[in-house]
Amino acid sequence: MPFLTEAEPKRGVALDVLPGIRRIVARNPGVMTYHGTNTYLIAAEDGLTVLDPGPDDPTHVSDILEAAGDVPIRRILLSHTHRDHLGATAALKNATNAATYGFHRPATPLFTPDHGLKESDELAGLTALHTPGHASDHLAFAYTVAGAGDILFSADHVMSWSSSIVNPPDGDMKAYYNSLLRLLDRHETVYLPGHGPLLPEPRALVAEMLAHRRRREAAILEALRARPSTIAEIAARLYAKQNPMLKIAAERNVLAHLLKLRTEGIAIDHGDVWAPA
Repeated sequence: MPFLTEAEPKRGVALDVLPGIRRIVARNPGVMTYHGTNTYLIAAEDGLTVLDPGPDDPTHVSDILEAAGDVPIRRILLSHTHRDHLGATAALKNATNAATYGFHRPATPLFTPDHGLKESDELAGLTALHTPGHASDHLAFAYTVAGAGDILFSADHVMSWSSSIVNPPDGDMKAYYNSLLRLLDRHETVYLPGHGPLLPEPRALVAEMLAHRRRREAAILEALRARPSTIAEIAARLYAKQNPMLKIAAERNVLAHLLKLRTEGIAIDHGDVWAPA
């Protein structure tokens, strides 16, 4: 797939992305997070909206506060409650007294937003889109930038540097397919993801991501028709992953595909072994 790369961004500073939008890249690089989580500072008439405070890291919280300077942080917004996005929320709220916003049914008991968001809710120019799949509580946010047009904060649903893991039970492959299809029907010309650089012309990558998942699903079915197999056996045949964390991620993606196929009556499990229905 035509993924993008970027040099390691400057640490501890807010980088201009688009008019009124800056990005601070958290110090949590890794095989699942690229250079780190993107925390976005979005200018509004009354101050700043912080989208995704990032991991539980006091230095990152200090970076956010320093970047804000004398401009008050009015809102803390969560795209979803995975810890690399949620972790700094409590500390940032304590430092700013800003209200928190997130999906009205958070996927973890560790976070209850001050204001629960539903589909199409609006705040400070952002419109919430429920895009489950990577996470059941995942939100993307549509936004209009003066001089740049309509954009989407796509968080971890669509990233410029990699595909997303779909990790059951909270991750749901059928929902992920549907959310990708939904974005294909939209018109935003730029995505700002949860990890990695700005993504121009995003619909081409969204279409390729969906096609890639469909090819992977077909390969899983072909493997099952050859012989009933465990998840680990299927993943070993279909993925060339050496990193232990990526091997686990591959197995979770295979499981997500199999659960979708079982729901559709195409595959069946006999304990640890899966076979065509």
